[in-house]
Amino acid sequence: MGKMISFALNGNKMAVEVKDHWTLLHLLREELGLLGTKEGCGSGECGACTVIVDGMAVNSCLFPGLEIAEKDVVTIEGLTSPDGTLHPLQKSFVENGGIQCGYCTPGMIMSAKALLDESPNATEEEIKHSLAGNICRCTGYVQIIDSIKSISEGGVEEVHVVAWKNKEKDE
Repeated sequence: MGKMISFALNGNKMAVEVKDHWTLLHLLREELGLLGTKEGCGSGECGACTVIVDGMAVNSCLFPGLEIAEKDVVTIEGLTSPDGTLHPLQKSFVENGGIQCGYCTPGMIMSAKALLDESPNATEEEIKHSLAGNICRCTGYVQIIDSIKSISEGGVEEVHVVAWKNKEKDE
């Protein structure tokens, strides 16, 4: 048996029954079908599961699902606009090679977004500090940091991703 909770998910009001043993990661992936948030380690060490709750980057694999009651949750899916326009951080990661295999990317981007929402002109040291809980085994971090610095220095415009469009609707 679960408890009904209300919260905002990517700007949409939700009311969901949540069991007391569910993590936020379980709720997002298994119950709500939002697969962008990844489970890497399951113990809060890798940051692949990072989402934003009330403006703070959190490890959703450790965050109790019931704790999001009356809170605002943002996942990687909430960054891309409905027409396929990437968020500037997403575009910057693409343009600066901050994406390799892509597994850690959602968590990296969400950690960076939480930082830049609080400190839009973050320094390289602040960027490194905000990523301390995120692990990437592919890029060596240089491209990831460059991707975030590009935004903090105001250097990326929006881009439309046509590969995500539904061809049947467009015809």
